[in-house]
Amino acid sequence: MVKRSKRMQELAKLIDKTKLYPVEEAVALAQKTSNVKFDATVEVAFRLNIDTRKNDQQIRGAVVLPNGTGKTQRVLVFAKGEKLKEAEAAGADYVGDVDYINKIQQGWFEFDVIVATPDMMGEVGKLGRILGPKGLMPNPKTGTVTFDVAKAIQEIKAGKVEYRADKAGIVHAPIGKVSFETEKLVENFLAVFEAIQKAKPAAAKGTYMKSVNITTTMGPSIKIDASSVVIK
Repeated sequence: MVKRSKRMQELAKLIDKTKLYPVEEAVALAQKTSNVKFDATVEVAFRLNIDTRKNDQQIRGAVVLPNGTGKTQRVLVFAKGEKLKEAEAAGADYVGDVDYINKIQQGWFEFDVIVATPDMMGEVGKLGRILGPKGLMPNPKTGTVTFDVAKAIQEIKAGKVEYRADKAGIVHAPIGKVSFETEKLVENFLAVFEAIQKAKPAAAKGTYMKSVNITTTMGPSIKIDASSVVIK
């Protein structure tokens, strides 16, 4: 049995574990129960009724949070020719081709997201074993393999987050920082909720969202009443 710290035990007293909280109340409570000495990340977790072993029930995508993530993403772009200039003009932090592939092979990871043009994927694919386990491999489903590099960079800088169901059918996604206004966190939550809802596989049966929880870095988990969520 895992022994919880006194801090977590005190915070747990503020939460009714038997209750499903409305979104606004859950978000406000998550902020209230975050007492770490840094601006913690607020994260939601969706436990979905899907079988990720089947190709037609795998979920992966991306959504732009209306109020950003509270974190500045460092973007690396793999491109050629004019697309290199386009990426630089759009605000990419690093732009190149084979030179950056070599750096990554040598252990360089001073970036958060990679965008690649389709004609570079033959080379970038060589990094699959390195980038794959870290969740950094560019993918058309998340909009990070595209010739429209300017749009991809702008969306990432504006607060685009990727989501993917793990083997247990759980999707984790950040929705901002504790320091955000509650209303802005709620708006970000609704954007992610809608994206996950729209991603429901046709083959999924029964109750799609089995549970929805919100938590902060090193904070307790709070259950959200998914049936009370209204997308405007």
